[in-house]
Amino acid sequence: MIAVKEAFENEEKTPSLPARTEEIFRPDGWLCTVLGLEHRPQQEQMAIGTAQAFATNTPLLFEAGTGVGKSLAYLIPAIMQAVEADRQCIVSTHTISLQEQIQKKDLVLCRELFRKAPQLAKFKDFKTALLVGRGNYLCGTRLARAIAGGAELFPISGEEDLERVCHWAGETKTGLLHELNPSLSPEVWDWVNADSAACNPRNCSPQTCFFQKARARVRQAQIIILNHSLLFSLLNAGGRAGANSPGILFADDFAVLDEAQTLPGVASEQFGWHISEVAVDRLLKKLFNPRRKKGLLQIFGRRDDCATVEKTIALAKTFFDQLQRNHLGDKKVIRIREPSLKPNSLNPNLKDLARRTAIAADKLEEGSQRDDLLDLRDRLNSCHRALEVCLMAEEDDHVYWMEDRGKRRRNVSLRAAPINVEEVLRKHLFARRTSALLTSATLAEGTDMGSFMDKVGATGQPAERVTSSFDYEENMRIYIVADAPPPSRENARLDIDYLADMIEYCALRVRGGTLVLFTSHADMRRVAGKVEESLANHKRPFFLHGRDGSRAELARCFHEAGNGVLFGTDSFWAGVDIPGPSLSQVILTRLPFENPTHPVVEAKCEWVQSLGGNPFRDITLPEAVIKFRQGIGRLIRKKSDKGTVTLLDSRLLKKEYGRRFLAVLPRTNYITLRRSDRNSVFRPLEAD
Repeated sequence: MIAVKEAFENEEKTPSLPARTEEIFRPDGWLCTVLGLEHRPQQEQMAIGTAQAFATNTPLLFEAGTGVGKSLAYLIPAIMQAVEADRQCIVSTHTISLQEQIQKKDLVLCRELFRKAPQLAKFKDFKTALLVGRGNYLCGTRLARAIAGGAELFPISGEEDLERVCHWAGETKTGLLHELNPSLSPEVWDWVNADSAACNPRNCSPQTCFFQKARARVRQAQIIILNHSLLFSLLNAGGRAGANSPGILFADDFAVLDEAQTLPGVASEQFGWHISEVAVDRLLKKLFNPRRKKGLLQIFGRRDDCATVEKTIALAKTFFDQLQRNHLGDKKVIRIREPSLKPNSLNPNLKDLARRTAIAADKLEEGSQRDDLLDLRDRLNSCHRALEVCLMAEEDDHVYWMEDRGKRRRNVSLRAAPINVEEVLRKHLFARRTSALLTSATLAEGTDMGSFMDKVGATGQPAERVTSSFDYEENMRIYIVADAPPPSRENARLDIDYLADMIEYCALRVRGGTLVLFTSHADMRRVAGKVEESLANHKRPFFLHGRDGSRAELARCFHEAGNGVLFGTDSFWAGVDIPGPSLSQVILTRLPFENPTHPVVEAKCEWVQSLGGNPFRDITLPEAVIKFRQGIGRLIRKKSDKGTVTLLDSRLLKKEYGRRFLAVLPRTNYITLRRSDRNSVFRPLEAD
């Protein structure tokens, strides 16, 4: 444990942040005596280390195993440092579920501690704020404008939606889109949300606009909660307070980035370029919708402007049709390796429309209408630039690709992303004159965090690690199958049949719920087709990712069912927290290797190879091991949990690299399982 100086040299001296943190977290400290929480040595070590990092403006990477209580370990010193030093602390997460836990549980405990311990009373009135993307907020000014011009902008159904929004605006406290039920059409929300240059302090105030109200709360808050995507989006857009300020996002802030294992992927996406067929079509139809004969250029433009928009809409459709027909075909994703796509007629028209929109804006006086037009001009220019970047594919340190991201209808997208985000993250997180704590239950491959530190530009930075406080030897049983067919196209049918049989058998042998984690949507759907009816006959509720609701809704229904079976893919391997017997077994169908043919994975492997490295050893295997740890970590979420982990991939036992996965199992012993002897061997462990 990091050594801590004694708090007081005399009674009048204010204790240092680490010393005060030790007073709170030690065995006889206020966390135990005031709140009645159990002492956790690992939590105490993390809290003191975090406090020292905050107090000295030093970055820190800290892996804290499940059950350590890392949220309180960083929130309590963060609040004290923010209040004492009059600074702001950014707390960034990857998942909504962790944000909700922090807001509804952890910060409530912090406030209770500060209120009940007289020595900590000065911190009890700390302020918090949730920061989400401005496109999620209702803007009162833009709503008023949309209502005033409703007949000129919307069909009758759109005007009905506006009336519903107007009624909701008088009731909502936050103005956040997710509160609206049923949901609003994207076309209408585009006209009333705060994601426009028209929503600014000149046109709006906290009394009339929910985004401006939220911004005012953020300015006053000591703890600001947001997600990684928004954080990097703001940084990429130049949202930082200033190049000479020490802070990361605000002038003198410090930061906590939880679920930090996701940072490289999120940063790669947010610091890249993206343009999609649906987004272009929606943007153009805000200027003029040919079918409805409505739009801003219909109101404020010149006579031939609308005809130009109509022509550009047709050109955009032709352009994306050609991308689909000539390049994607029946594939969902392809890589763009060189500027082989011919120059298109869409870009000159986007540039011309941007010019026409600016002319229309210049005819108007200062105000929201002019700002709306100028905002559309900027978006047209951004589309022009994104097309140029993605089609030219000129930067060797970027990967370029094309994909169809549509679910119900086609949505061809062009994308570009940096292959290596090490320098980007070093610049924004570690080259500042402030503290950034990166934490997660899974930063290391085994006990070594070197691979992760290299990816996030943190090489040479301080790092610590504490293991979980849970008794995995007593509360977890692990089975590894030895006779599963290796995944291959030739054995596809045999493979699916084996998975279906073993999953059904293992799920029905457990009284509580079973979470089944897949690495392939196609495999998941095929197996579901084979087992769903049988599970229903045994009165086991079945939930399928991508069909039966959002991730949060599926997790809630699965928890409430008590004995359900939930099939999930990528996003269910981490961030799902279902304590108790509702989750009594986790089944991993395959080792979670990334798809090697995806353009981003392929480009990273080529880059590592060009530097003389081994892509499998240096990228593929470490990332799979960390995700493997995350998947297993879904099972035991609190001290009283018990359950079974069943691993249906025989490569764990047959391949040399299998030892790397076996080395990170939370308990030392496992049981080998074969289909032929499963009746005598498989004895799942469950809570009584």
